Amino acid sequence: MKPGSVIVDVSAEKGGAIETCVPRPHSEPTYEVDRILHYCVQNMPGAVPRTATPALVSAVLPYALEIADKGWLRALKENSALLRGLCFVSGCVTHSETARTQGLKYHPPQEVLGF
Repeated sequence: MKPGSVIVDVSAEKGGAIETCVPRPHSEPTYEVDRILHYCVQNMPGAVPRTATPALVSAVLPYALEIADKGWLRALKENSALLRGLCFVSGCVTHSETARTQGLKYHPPQEVLGF
């Protein structure tokens, strides 16, 4: 990222999605690394539940309805976004980043599911 950029992590965790992320309290949420401003607060949605809840529901509900309508296996087969979010099935780690982070063997979900 270029100096002067801003990075926001709404559910900051140590070792999370952003290498330079350091979870901070709401009282001191920002810091700089390499002239890039970071805003990394653990569970930021919890601080604004009346705003966060409708946003989360609108993002997740279509997937939940698809799984309910089609069943989980067919929904995964027909929706690549759902398939990319699958972490474990039948005792196998099917998410490459999760496998790498946990030091476990990765199994492509299409192979485990027989697609």
